[in-house]
Amino acid sequence: MRKRGSHAGSHVRSHAGSHVRSYARSHAGPHVRSHVVAALAGTVALSLLTAGCGGQGSSSASSSSRTVTYWLWDANQLPGYQACAKAFEERNPGVKVEITQLGWENYWTKLTASMIAGTEPDVFTDHITKFAQFVDLDVLAPLDELPATAGIKDSDYQAGLAASWKGQDGHRYGAPKDWDTIAMFYNKKMTDSAGISADTLNSLAWNPQDGGTFEKAIARLTVDSKGRRGDEPGFDKNNVKIYGLATNDAGEADGQTQWSAFTGSAGWKYTDQKAWGRHYNYDQKSFQSTIDWYFGLADKGYLAPFKNFSQSNGPEVQVGSGSAAIALHGSWMAKTFYGMKGLDAGTALTPVGPSGKRATMMNGLADSLTKRAADKPAAQKWVAYLASDACQTTVGKQGVVFPATEAGTAAAIAAYEKDGIDVTAFTKPVADGTTFPFPITDYAADVAALMKPAMQDVYANGRPVGSLTTTNRQINLILSQGD
Repeated sequence: MRKRGSHAGSHVRSHAGSHVRSYARSHAGPHVRSHVVAALAGTVALSLLTAGCGGQGSSSASSSSRTVTYWLWDANQLPGYQACAKAFEERNPGVKVEITQLGWENYWTKLTASMIAGTEPDVFTDHITKFAQFVDLDVLAPLDELPATAGIKDSDYQAGLAASWKGQDGHRYGAPKDWDTIAMFYNKKMTDSAGISADTLNSLAWNPQDGGTFEKAIARLTVDSKGRRGDEPGFDKNNVKIYGLATNDAGEADGQTQWSAFTGSAGWKYTDQKAWGRHYNYDQKSFQSTIDWYFGLADKGYLAPFKNFSQSNGPEVQVGSGSAAIALHGSWMAKTFYGMKGLDAGTALTPVGPSGKRATMMNGLADSLTKRAADKPAAQKWVAYLASDACQTTVGKQGVVFPATEAGTAAAIAAYEKDGIDVTAFTKPVADGTTFPFPITDYAADVAALMKPAMQDVYANGRPVGSLTTTNRQINLILSQGD
C-alpha cells in the first residue's frame, strides 16, 4: 500500500489569502509501507459509523454551503492540488475548495473519526484496501449516478485503474487520480565498484532454488566489515557493512515494496479471482517457496535483517546512507532517491521470475465523494475536475506521481526527465503489460492484521513458511463470513 508525503500535515484554504496551520506531524518516510486499522478497533469504529450514517450534512462544511472540503495525505502532491483548486474556483465562481493534508499515520484514524462525528470531508483520497468497508457502510456516493461524474469511463485512464473502483454492486465509488509501480533503486557508485552494469541490472532473473543472477548480483554488492564481498571466500555474514538489498519490513499482506515483484513473477496470485476474491492463496507452494527464498537472503547476509528497518530508517535512508546498495520501492519515491545528497541514483526493472516474465504491482488511488456532502452539486463537480486531463496534467507537471490519465502521465514523464530522472523502469512494465493489481477483497483490515505478525515472524524469527498455511486458513474463514 502507498502512503506519501507523511512528513507533516497542514490545513490549506486554496483561494486567495490562504492560510496554513500545522495539523499533524509524522516521523515516517515520505512513502513507506502503509498500515491498516487493527481488526478490533475497526469493528468498533464501523459499528459506530453505521449508527451515525443517518445524520444531516457534514458539519465540516455546514458553515458555507459553497465550500467543498477535500482531504489528502500526500504533502508532496499538495502544491499540485492547490493549483487544481485555484483553477476549479475560477471555473466555478462562488465555490471554494478547502484542502486538508494529513500524514498517513493520522489520515485514516481522523477520517474514520470524522465519519463517526458527522464531520467528514466532502471528498477524500481513497485507497483500494479501504473503499470496500466504506461502501458497506453506505457512506460513499455512487459516482455513476451523479450528473457531473456519470460520464467517467474506464477507457479515460490507464488500463485497469478505473475498473478497480467499482464495487460488487457494479457502481463506481472512486475517480482515478494516479498510479504507481515498483522497480529497483540502486547506488551507482556501489554497482560500478562491484562491476555490475546498468544493462546487467535490467536483465537479472531469479528462481527459488539458487536465486539466479539476481541473488548473485545481491551477493556481489554485499560487503562485510573487512571488505569481503558476499561472493568471496571468507565473507562474514554476521558482520555486514553494506547489504546488497535494503529491508522495508516484512510486507504484511501485500508485500508491495518487498516481495510482490517476486511472487508475481513466480506466477502466483493473491486470490482466486482478479477482484473481490473469496479465497486467499498464501498456502500455495509458489508463494511459500518464494517467501522462503526471499527472507532466506537475510540468513545469508545479503538482505538487511528485520531489526534494521524503522520508520526513520526506511530503504531510501539505507541506500542514501550507504548501508545498502539496492532497494525495491515505488515510483512515488523517485524524487526522494534522486534528490538525496551524495547519492548517484539509478533505477532498474524488477527481475524476471520462474514464469519467464518480470512483474510489478500496479496500484492506483482515487477520489471518493461522501454521501453527506453539504453541497453535493459542487462536490461532484470537484471530483469530476480532479479526474480530468486539466487537473491531472497540472499534477503531472509537478513530477511527483503518475496521474491516471494518459495526458497526466505524459506530463509527469516530461517533468521527471527535466529533473534528470529516468522513470523507464516504472513505465515500461505498464507498456509491456507485466503489471498486476493490488488485491481487492472484503475484510482487508482483518487480512492485514493476521498477515503482519505472521510475515514478521518468518522474517525476524525464522518461523517456517509452512506456518502461513494456518494463517491463510484463518483469513479464508473470515472471508467466508460474507458468503
